[in-house]
Amino acid sequence: MATPRLDNDLAAVGAGLDALDAPNQEQRPSLGRRFLRTAVPPLIAFALLLGVWQALWAAAFWPEYQLPSPSSVWAAVAEAIETGRALDVLWTSVHRAVLGFLTAVLIATPLGLLIAKVRVVRAAIGSLLSGLQSLPSVAWVPAGILWFGATPSTIYFVVLMGSVPSIANGLVAGVDQIPPLLPRVGQALGAGRLAAARHILLPAALPGYLAGLKQGWAFSWRSLMAAEIIATSPQLGEGLGQYLHNGSSLNDISMVIAAIFLILLVGVGIELLLFRPLERAVLRARGLTGAL
Repeated sequence: MATPRLDNDLAAVGAGLDALDAPNQEQRPSLGRRFLRTAVPPLIAFALLLGVWQALWAAAFWPEYQLPSPSSVWAAVAEAIETGRALDVLWTSVHRAVLGFLTAVLIATPLGLLIAKVRVVRAAIGSLLSGLQSLPSVAWVPAGILWFGATPSTIYFVVLMGSVPSIANGLVAGVDQIPPLLPRVGQALGAGRLAAARHILLPAALPGYLAGLKQGWAFSWRSLMAAEIIATSPQLGEGLGQYLHNGSSLNDISMVIAAIFLILLVGVGIELLLFRPLERAVLRARGLTGAL
């Protein structure tokens, strides 16, 4: 018959094992603390950057046409906002990037699953897909112009060629890291290939897939800017890349830096509003709260 002391020891060991197995359910910090932790450090870094920029401009190490003051760049941004030009170029570029990225996701997801699960397909095009991922997207712009002309088709072609390999390779990496036991359990439960891909492979490969999506969006945005800078025509309208190119053609450094600021603003905004919340949700669902 077990003694009370032994029962208590066994209960303590069991509770400890349960705590190890269960996800970390730490109390979430308040909204104010989360704001201080996430928003204040970037604001401080931005303020320091502006201070260094202002000091370098005041020291006059470079002429004004090479290094303008922060106030002149802000004036260029404010003028573009007041005239509505900033909204127009942002809409032109962002909607192209979103459409191209969503199309890339629809193409790359089944392609990645096919490469990950069919050995013949991986042997045939796996290395080619990795090579395409390392190929600079700007290399596709001249070919796209020759094939499609200076039309939106060229823009979307370059975006797809830049993003599809990254998304597909991210999914392949995620599937490769799935424990072999999970697909076997799906087979034992009678799941077909489509059901296994939907309910087992994709959820289990979600961290790697999400990393591929983030990289795919970055490549989409870079590819779009390269295509808009090089391919110019009235049919394409003025996007952020064309706005940047126009500033360079006019030797207007304030306009150039304003365009760079707007491009960076979109990249940071998509990261903060879309991918970071998704990443936190995935990590929290797996009990990986230490990285949040």
